[in-house]
Amino acid sequence: MEVTKVGIREFRAGLAEFIASSTPVAVTRHGQTVGYFIPTHGHAEADVASLKKASKTLDRLLAAKGVDVDTVVAEFKTARKRPNKPKKPAPVGT
Repeated sequence: MEVTKVGIREFRAGLAEFIASSTPVAVTRHGQTVGYFIPTHGHAEADVASLKKASKTLDRLLAAKGVDVDTVVAEFKTARKRPNKPKKPAPVGT
Protein backbone atom coordinates (compact mmCIF):
# COMPACT_ATOMS: atom_id res chain seq x y z
CA MET A 1 0.00 0.00 0.00
CA GLU A 2 1.35 3.40 -0.98
CA VAL A 3 1.70 5.92 1.87
CA THR A 4 2.32 9.61 1.35
CA LYS A 5 4.61 11.30 3.90
CA VAL A 6 3.89 14.94 4.75
CA GLY A 7 4.90 17.34 7.47
CA ILE A 8 2.34 18.37 10.04
CA ARG A 9 1.93 21.90 8.60
CA GLU A 10 1.45 20.59 5.09
CA PHE A 11 -1.05 18.05 6.38
CA ARG A 12 -3.05 20.72 8.18
CA ALA A 13 -3.00 23.04 5.16
CA GLY A 14 -4.09 20.32 2.73
CA LEU A 15 -6.51 18.45 4.99
CA ALA A 16 -9.47 18.73 2.61
CA GLU A 17 -7.45 17.18 -0.21
CA PHE A 18 -6.19 14.36 2.01
CA ILE A 19 -9.75 13.58 3.12
CA ALA A 20 -10.91 13.36 -0.50
CA SER A 21 -8.00 11.08 -1.40
CA SER A 22 -7.93 7.33 -0.93
CA THR A 23 -4.20 7.24 -0.10
CA PRO A 24 -3.08 6.92 3.54
CA VAL A 25 -0.85 9.69 4.86
CA ALA A 26 2.04 9.42 7.30
CA VAL A 27 2.19 12.69 9.22
CA THR A 28 5.69 13.67 10.28
CA ARG A 29 7.21 16.15 12.69
CA HIS A 30 10.90 16.91 12.37
CA GLY A 31 11.24 13.89 10.09
CA GLN A 32 9.70 11.45 12.57
CA THR A 33 6.31 9.86 11.88
CA VAL A 34 3.87 11.00 14.56
CA GLY A 35 0.71 9.49 13.15
CA TYR A 36 -1.18 8.12 10.22
CA PHE A 37 -4.30 9.41 8.52
CA ILE A 38 -6.31 6.76 6.72
CA PRO A 39 -9.25 8.25 4.84
CA THR A 40 -12.47 6.28 4.85
CA HIS A 41 -15.28 6.83 2.46
CA GLY A 42 -18.63 6.09 4.00
CA HIS A 43 -21.61 4.62 2.29
CA ALA A 44 -23.50 7.68 1.09
CA GLU A 45 -26.51 5.62 0.01
CA ALA A 46 -26.97 4.20 3.51
CA ASP A 47 -26.58 7.66 5.05
CA VAL A 48 -29.20 9.12 2.71
CA ALA A 49 -31.60 6.26 3.46
CA SER A 50 -31.17 6.81 7.21
CA LEU A 51 -31.81 10.54 6.83
CA LYS A 52 -34.96 9.90 4.78
CA LYS A 53 -36.24 7.48 7.41
CA ALA A 54 -35.51 9.99 10.20
CA SER A 55 -37.26 12.72 8.20
CA LYS A 56 -40.41 10.63 7.83
CA THR A 57 -40.38 9.84 11.55
CA LEU A 58 -39.99 13.53 12.39
CA ASP A 59 -42.86 14.43 10.05
CA ARG A 60 -45.12 11.90 11.82
CA LEU A 61 -44.14 13.19 15.27
CA LEU A 62 -44.74 16.81 14.30
CA ALA A 63 -48.12 15.95 12.79
CA ALA A 64 -49.11 14.00 15.92
CA LYS A 65 -48.29 17.04 18.07
CA GLY A 66 -50.08 19.43 15.70
CA VAL A 67 -46.92 21.37 14.85
CA ASP A 68 -47.03 23.36 11.61
CA VAL A 69 -43.55 23.32 10.10
CA ASP A 70 -44.10 26.49 8.05
CA THR A 71 -45.04 28.40 11.21
CA VAL A 72 -41.94 27.15 13.03
CA VAL A 73 -39.73 28.17 10.10
CA ALA A 74 -41.34 31.63 9.95
CA GLU A 75 -40.84 32.12 13.70
CA PHE A 76 -37.22 31.05 13.39
CA LYS A 77 -36.57 33.51 10.57
CA THR A 78 -38.18 36.31 12.57
CA ALA A 79 -36.07 35.49 15.61
CA ARG A 80 -32.89 35.49 13.50
CA LYS A 81 -33.68 38.98 12.15
CA ARG A 82 -33.87 40.50 15.63
CA PRO A 83 -30.74 42.42 16.49
CA ASN A 84 -28.57 40.92 19.17
CA LYS A 85 -28.32 42.81 22.41
CA PRO A 86 -24.90 44.45 22.72
CA LYS A 87 -22.71 42.84 25.32
CA LYS A 88 -21.93 44.88 28.37
CA PRO A 89 -18.25 45.70 28.77
CA ALA A 90 -16.48 43.91 31.58
CA PRO A 91 -15.98 46.08 34.67
CA VAL A 92 -12.54 47.55 34.97
CA GLY A 93 -10.76 46.48 38.14
CA THR A 94 -9.25 49.14 40.38
